[in-house]
Amino acid sequence: MKKSVLVSLVAASCMFSGYAVAEGQGGGDAAAGKAKAAVCGACHGMDGNSVNPEWPNLAGQGEAYIIKQLHDFKDKKRVNPTMSPQAAALTDDDIKNVAAYFTGQTVKGGKADQSKVALGEKVFRGGNSATGVPACTGCHGPDGMGNPAAKFPRLAGQKAKYIENQLKAFRTGARANDAGKMMRNLAVRMTDAEIEAVAQYITGLRK
Repeated sequence: MKKSVLVSLVAASCMFSGYAVAEGQGGGDAAAGKAKAAVCGACHGMDGNSVNPEWPNLAGQGEAYIIKQLHDFKDKKRVNPTMSPQAAALTDDDIKNVAAYFTGQTVKGGKADQSKVALGEKVFRGGNSATGVPACTGCHGPDGMGNPAAKFPRLAGQKAKYIENQLKAFRTGARANDAGKMMRNLAVRMTDAEIEAVAQYITGLRK
């Protein structure tokens, strides 16, 4: 497949998904979610801001995205030795409530490595036409706030190391719960330097 065609197809898939998935996927009780999130807080922080660079911030993340990921962990579509058993113990209502709680929190973001920000911004906003890497903005928005209707996650302020790890997991196929292989098809064309730079740029994004 030609690189330009691949980029166009990924962009079209992102736009189509935004219309194809209805909003209102949440409907959880944030107060009930706060109580249930006490266990989650050990890794992700009670305010949804993780203290470990390899564990994601959940604060401000799209509600529908959190719900999808928890169901994917529960259904073994996404596997993690810590998250899989945690999600298995949650009911559907628990998942909705936890998602509602964390969505309402404020992400603190991180400090970007300034030596990598220029390349990161270039790839995030413009992709790499030479290798067929589409711009991240096509699905995640120009400010990295994601597309809640399509369940595309907010990236702005996310842990850089976590972003780096997930892109590499998509690249190897270790993570495979992306719709239509969009992230796997993208990540496999990215170099380590591009992945690290994009991750650094993302962590420094603020709304």
